[in-house]
Amino acid sequence: PALVSIGQTIRELRAKGGLSQEALAHEAGVDRSYMGGIERGEHNMTIINLLRICRCLRISVSELLHQAGV
Repeated sequence: PALVSIGQTIRELRAKGGLSQEALAHEAGVDRSYMGGIERGEHNMTIINLLRICRCLRISVSELLHQAGV
């Protein structure tokens, strides 16, 4: 449940910021298919990847987790 909530929050923030999944993946330095798995809650990402994604979304990890309800 936590991975799904985090993934949904990343997807919502990405869409709100006007980024495509491919653009976010490229900027964060991860594969696009991996980013899709993150957004679907299928991947337990590393802290480093979470930090990279949050940096690209211009949000702190703590705020992302708070918004995700975890």
